[in-house]
Amino acid sequence: MRIRSLGVIDDAVVELSPGFTAVTGETGAGKTMVVTSLGLLLGGRADPALVRIGAKSAVVEGRIALRAGATAAIRAEEAGAELDEGALLVSRTVSAEGRSRAFLGGRSVPVGVLAELADELVAVHGQTDQQGLLRPARQREALDRYAGDAVAGPLAKYAEAYRRLRAVVGDLEELTTRARERAQEADLLRFGLDEIAAVEPLAGEDTELAAEAGRLGHAEALASAAALAHAALAGNPEDPESVDATTLVAGAHRALDAVRSHDPALAALAERIGEVGILLGDVAGELAGYADDLDADPLRLAAVEERRAALTGLTRKYGQYGDGIEAVLAWAQQGVARLTELDGDDDRIGELTAERDGLRGELSVLAQELTDARTEAAARFADAVTAELASLAMPHARVSFAVRQVEDAEGVEVDGRTVAYGPTGADEVELLLAPHPGAPARPIAKGASGGELSRVMLAVEVVFAGTDPVPTYLFDEVDAGVGGRAAVEIGRRLAKLAKSAQVVVVTHLPQVAAFADRQLLVEKTSDGTVTRSGVTVLEGEDRVRELSRMLAGQEDSETARAHAEELLATARAEG
Repeated sequence: MRIRSLGVIDDAVVELSPGFTAVTGETGAGKTMVVTSLGLLLGGRADPALVRIGAKSAVVEGRIALRAGATAAIRAEEAGAELDEGALLVSRTVSAEGRSRAFLGGRSVPVGVLAELADELVAVHGQTDQQGLLRPARQREALDRYAGDAVAGPLAKYAEAYRRLRAVVGDLEELTTRARERAQEADLLRFGLDEIAAVEPLAGEDTELAAEAGRLGHAEALASAAALAHAALAGNPEDPESVDATTLVAGAHRALDAVRSHDPALAALAERIGEVGILLGDVAGELAGYADDLDADPLRLAAVEERRAALTGLTRKYGQYGDGIEAVLAWAQQGVARLTELDGDDDRIGELTAERDGLRGELSVLAQELTDARTEAAARFADAVTAELASLAMPHARVSFAVRQVEDAEGVEVDGRTVAYGPTGADEVELLLAPHPGAPARPIAKGASGGELSRVMLAVEVVFAGTDPVPTYLFDEVDAGVGGRAAVEIGRRLAKLAKSAQVVVVTHLPQVAAFADRQLLVEKTSDGTVTRSGVTVLEGEDRVRELSRMLAGQEDSETARAHAEELLATARAEG
């Protein structure tokens, strides 16, 4: 992290170790600004009072390495951020007027996005800032991971059954709540189908009737035209001197046929004229028959128009303009299928009800398995954390998990009671602490002071080591009110936790700092600020000198130096 104009820090860079980093320094040197800076990067509240006097704004920038496929990486990319070789660049600016801006992977984002990522990146345990395992949902997830296959197996089956039940309940609710609408729809379909069935339309019938109506309505004009055309082609029997086309064409054919042998071209024309004569004869014959067959029955015309009116009425109601009777027939086909579906609602409701009851019974069995497995794992967990607390200067503290359910008449049966249920079972899981004998067990956020709470969370994280997906832990005041052997035990456990995650600790105890893989010293300059050179990595003699100061308040005390070297040797031997 790079920190600028934040509190006593003017401009400083903090490089955290992949394992265990201890941040030390004299009181008021600015150690807690490391915690504050990280809190700002995680979407914490922006307090303008944090901005250094005389500066326009405070800026915190961080580079966070992410595992491939990590949830935080996916969420960041969804927000438009770009990863830099597997790392995420985060920046937070707080102005002296109180305005705050957040940047993620080079893209400006709402501060809330940083807070979302925080749940996946860092668990903060300090005097006032608590995240991660203090939330009941995370406690339940952690307990499930701690329980292992005993919970994972039935939980997977439960989740699948729950998903199916939600789908069945949704279908059932739709059928029952829309019963009146569906009944009205069925009535309208029946009316329409009955109306269409009464008319009995046929495909293409409207087109055929339109043509017939045209013939019947103009029968006289059609007959007169046919007679005139026939006379022009075949002659008028009542006028022997009239000239007709058939006779003229026949004369032309005879004239050419007489000389066709002298010129092939003329012979070809003679053949074509002969074909015309044949065609004229055929047409003349059909015209004679047409006139004889033409029906001018006005009763038939009335019947055709009546039928056309009935078909038009259907088309207007059930077809689309220009689609004709085919659209009506298509509507009827779809209507029959939909009516069959609607008429089967009662049967479908019965089937869904039976399926819902069966799935609830299945969920009851699986929820009971989950409750039993969680209860057993919670007991093992409580014993393990309580044992850890005994070594962390809290010998009388007792941690327990409350695995309970809420009664709900519409729920599933667990332990002989009908209780509420959700996608992860019927259990509400909460971590409780009784700090001393006779004290009631209360949620851990309310049952301990800040320093005690940090130690409780350290014990919890040690027991959960490897099961909690959060890659980084930050502890502030974890050693409050602790010294001697208990402080060494805290250092040991922090080092143990650091084997599976990144651990950052702000501490004033040398017994804790000695176990760190890297120790950072925060120092103020003579003008009371922390500059870039004010945060240094301690190694060799410098680290021994700082541990001596933390032990005795004197860097050059031989006794303190010997003790500091002993602490480092012990920590290295155990590491």
